[in-house]
Parts: sequence; structure tokens; C-alpha cells
Amino acid sequence: MSLLSGWFRSTNSSTDSLKAQTLATKERENLADALKWTGLIMNDDIDGAWEGLEKGDSSFHSLGAAVTFFMRSILGFEKEVMAQTAAKLADCETKAWADYKRAQKYAPHNHTASRIYPPGTEYELVRAETQLMSAVVGVLNESIVEAMKSFYKLRKAFIILDGIVAVEAKAAAAQKASLNNGVKSETPSSRPSMSGAQTPNGDKNSSSTHLNVPDQPPGDSEYDGSRPLTPLKLQSVHLETDLQVTDPVDAFIHSGTNMCFGLILLILSLVPPTFSRILSVVGFHGDRVRGVHMLWRSAAHENINGAIAGMMLLAYYNGLLGTVDILPSDKDYDEDAESVGPPHDKCRKLLADLRARYPDSRLWRVEESRLHANDKNLEKAIEMLSTGKESAMKQVTAVNNFELAINAMILQNWQLMRDTFMRCLEISDWSPGMYYYMAGCASLELYRDAYHSGDVTEAKKHKNKTEEYFRKAPQVAGKQRLMARQLPLETFLQRKVQKWEEQAKTLNVDLVDAIGSSPAIEICYFWNGQKRMSEKQLAQAMDHLDWERCTADEDVVAKLKQEKDDVAVRAIGLAALLQGQGKMDEAIKILEENVLVHDRSLFKGTNKDDYVLPVATYELAAIAWTQCCNPPAGTPDEVAAYRREKTNECQAYLEKVKGWETFVLDARVGMRVQSGLETLKWFKKKNAWT
Repeated sequence: MSLLSGWFRSTNSSTDSLKAQTLATKERENLADALKWTGLIMNDDIDGAWEGLEKGDSSFHSLGAAVTFFMRSILGFEKEVMAQTAAKLADCETKAWADYKRAQKYAPHNHTASRIYPPGTEYELVRAETQLMSAVVGVLNESIVEAMKSFYKLRKAFIILDGIVAVEAKAAAAQKASLNNGVKSETPSSRPSMSGAQTPNGDKNSSSTHLNVPDQPPGDSEYDGSRPLTPLKLQSVHLETDLQVTDPVDAFIHSGTNMCFGLILLILSLVPPTFSRILSVVGFHGDRVRGVHMLWRSAAHENINGAIAGMMLLAYYNGLLGTVDILPSDKDYDEDAESVGPPHDKCRKLLADLRARYPDSRLWRVEESRLHANDKNLEKAIEMLSTGKESAMKQVTAVNNFELAINAMILQNWQLMRDTFMRCLEISDWSPGMYYYMAGCASLELYRDAYHSGDVTEAKKHKNKTEEYFRKAPQVAGKQRLMARQLPLETFLQRKVQKWEEQAKTLNVDLVDAIGSSPAIEICYFWNGQKRMSEKQLAQAMDHLDWERCTADEDVVAKLKQEKDDVAVRAIGLAALLQGQGKMDEAIKILEENVLVHDRSLFKGTNKDDYVLPVATYELAAIAWTQCCNPPAGTPDEVAAYRREKTNECQAYLEKVKGWETFVLDARVGMRVQSGLETLKWFKKKNAWT
């Protein structure tokens, strides 16, 4: 009887082994096919990608299909698309869980399994990617409950990814040891086991074999908004893994893990101080240095993971850091500065590589335009955005047009700015209120030009349009919400228009004539437009801030000049422009005499510009940093002492703004503050200052 049962066991083992090898072969085929179709997304053929991916039924195909919806979501912010995306991601996560369990079942019989990763790691990565994308979509949702659930998903993704990185660190250490011993081995001699490893909370989990993730199907059943989450502890304590991978499945895991984990760490390091509660919800903090490093590592892979990592790096360097003032100077820049300042040569090479791989993508043209804009060549940036083949994706077209409109604003090409923001209304429903407001700002400048040139017909036309746009903006604002809150820019514009309406009523003039200093230059400040302006454009912007640009009678303008917050808004714009011209002392004087001299209470109220005091304080920090980077001549000790003094001064101002009470557009200012503090942290470490 025992011999017979042994024979049956042998037969079952052979069958299982054959099935395991069949599944492994099919998995590789599915992965290769899904990556081929998903790659079309980055080449502006999202419809072709969708059609190809729909033919497959694997978790990899499901992930690729979800990515097509996700890209539409984050580029267009359309509610219907976000709802579809959430459903696709949920289906994908469920499928990946089933595939993971199957991989676990046949693991003992799979003789071609990875010698780096535990069985089913590729599906755990798919789960982590869906959780990460779900978190982003959920945060964009109007519901605060959905947003909080999203942060829990982010936590779950973090746990999976950290577990994978810990495995990679062990494998890399084994590879390094083999090389040091003169042994030609690409991978450890045995598959790393997660049994007995420390969980993120420091507990032993000897029975777990799937990266210390709770053994349960996907879902939000664990989420409890009333229960604080235990802070997470990283398993993957190594910054460098330097893991060498040649197998396609291993390469997918390695590049995907670095892309996702790097993105999480980078995004959370950018969270403004006012959103610090997010960090307490997810239970961990960001790490900008490590996040950027992991994204660069992923970008080295020529697959969809590498392309997304590259796209995120370019968006970070050209987009976000393009609006930041406190960055490493060229003379101080070193390898460690990559996390806080753009490595220009590497960015250009990365962009060239991505354009060569995906020549039809309009996204790379947008990124190239940002490079030109950050080099103060706005004309070239506008040319890049105005020419070439239009994207097949309306969401990419919307991004292109928005970038074009912002550059037109900074260049002070008011007609192009107005017309482009009106085009944004036709193809994007992200913020109709803001589009109307921005078009109104441009139209106001056209009205003022025509008024002062004596062209009565043109002046009347532009005046009517300006009033139409400004009155329309508050009416259509408030439809798009973030974490159940109205978009800060829409709150800002509603306050501005209401303030002008009250001034018009008080002064007995038309709405358009009750506006003081240029609102276009004011909003330009929040995109740090002065940083992209040439000397000529800085001088033009100074002219646009002149009180003589107003269109009301002299007595009315005299009353506008008595409005303290109007004067403060103008002072901030002038100070930023003076900094661009290198006139630091003049900038400080204007801020001190027109803004900082006043008490906070003066700027509090329904229609007051409550941002002026914290923003003026931030400008002092930016000036201190500019002075630090351009010290006066002296001995090495004198220069070092001066730079240290200015660094401390800069940090003191930033810390003051960081602790400021809530104000309109505090998130935009907070991003600059957070980036500035990261730069100072790098600079102090570089100079061994405590």
C-alpha cells in the first residue's frame, strides 16, 4: 500500500511540476506582451495600448489597462475617468492576489523560479502598484473618507515595497560577497526567505512567505479611521542595493519596486507643513534623497517602469523645482545635491533617451519646453508648445496648453495667455473658475493697454470681456474638490473678485476700474514667474505693477493706494522682481516698509489677502539664501562665517513660515518652504555644520 501511495505522490508531483513550468512560461509570455502594449502609453498611443491589453487576461495586462485609465485621471482630473480608474484598479488588485496565491501553490515545483525574489513577488508588486495608483485617485476624490482610505492603501503599498527592497538588499550583499570571493555568481545560491524576518512593526513572522504582508485578500476591511496606525519601521535600511538582474521578470520587479517606492518616498518628502497630518495617517515619512536615487535607478531600465520613473524625475526637476528659489548654486553642486537641485546634464540625457524611445509622445516636448523656460528662454519654450503634432490624448493636450498659457503669462503676451486659457476650458474640466480668472487677468492687461493708447473701441471690447470673465469665474468655481476641500486657487479667486466688487460699489466705478495693481503679475508670482524672466521681461513686469496702469480717475486711484493689502500685494511682486534684477537691499526695504511693518490682524478678513505676511517672510528667506550663495570677497574664514550666518538666517525665516497659521495658497508656499529646508539640510551636511 505504501508503495502504491508513493507512486501516486510521484505522479502528482510530476503533474504539478509540469503545470508549474507551463505557468512560468506563460507568465513570461504575458509579461512581455503586456509590457509591449503598455509601452504604447508613453508613445501617445493610449488607445492602441488599451486595445492590445484587452486581448490578454493576465495580471500584467490588467495592470497595463489600469495604467491607461490612471494616466487619463492624473492628467485630466475628470471625475468619470477617475471612477472608472478606481474600478479597474480594484479588479487588477483582486486578480493579482489570485495569481499570487497560485504562484505560492506551485512554488515548490517551479524549478525556473527567481533566485532573488520569493515566489509570487511579481504579483505582490502588481498589488503595490495598484494600491499606489488607488491612493492617488482616492486623494483626488471629493470625499475625505475616501482620501483617508487612500492613505491606508499607501501604507499597505509601502509595506509590500519595503519588503521587496529588503530582499533585494540581501541579494545584492550576496552578489557582492560572491564577487569579492572571486565566485562568478549573479544571484545568491538559494532563494531568500522572508520567514523569520522582522515585520515593519518589529514582530517576528516566521510563517509568512510573502514579504510580511497580512495574508488576506485585497480590500479596505482593515481601515479604521478612529484608530491611529503604528509608525512603520523600514526593513530596507540600505540606501544602495546595486542589484544586478538579467531575468526579465526580475528586471520588472526591480525596476517597478524602485519606481513605486522611490515615488512614495519623494512625494511624502514634498508634503507641505499644513498637510502634516497625512504623515501621521500613513505612519511613515518621506525620504527625498532615497526617493530620487531609487527613481534614477528605475529610469535606467528600458521598460514602462523606467519610463514612468523618468517622467516623474523630469516633472520633479523641471516642474516643481522650477518654481523653487532655494536651490544649490552651481559652484556648490555635488553628487549629493541631486535630491534638492536639478542635475542639468543628466536631465537632458534622460529626456533625450526618452524621446528616442517614445518619439511620438507630446509629454517629452512639454518637458523640453520646461527646460527652456527654466533657462529664461520663454520664446523657445512657447515655440516648442505651439508647434509639432498634437497629442492623441486630450489630457496631454490640456497639459500642453496649460503650460503654454503659463509661459505666455510670464512672457506677458496677454493675448496668447487669454486665448490659451480659453482653449483649456474646451478640453479640460479641472478648474473652469481658474481658467476664467486667468483669462480675465490677461484681458484686463489688454484693456489697460488699449485705454492708455487711446483706442476707445478696443478698450471697450476688452473691458466688457474682462468683466465677463471675472464675474464668470466665481460662478463656476468649487466644482472640483480635493479631499473634500475647495481648490485653494479657486478660494483665492473668489476672494479677489468679491473684494473688487465691494471696492467698485464703494468707489462707484465699474468692476474693472476698481482693480489696483496687476492681478496678472500677482498670480505670476505663485508660479515663480520672475525666476523665468529675462532682464527685459523683469522690467516690463515692473511697469505692469505701476499705479499709472490703473484706469480709474486719480482720486479713485489715490483711495486704492490706501488699501494696505493692495499695497502689500504690489510690494511682494516688486520685491520678487527686484530680486530677479539682483537688487536685494531694495527688495528688503520694500517688504519691510509695505508688508512686514503691519500686524497680522490687518490682513485678516473675508476678502483680505491673508497670504502677504507669510509670503513676505518667505521672500526674506530667499534673499538670505541668494546672499549666502553670493558672499562678499574676504578670507576663506570670513566667507565661511558669512555664509553660515546667512544660512541660519534663511532657516529661521523658513521655520517661521512653516509654523504659520493657515492662509490661502499655503500649500503652494509650503512646497517652496519644504524644498528650501531640504536644500539647507544638504548644505549644512556638506559643510559639516550642525
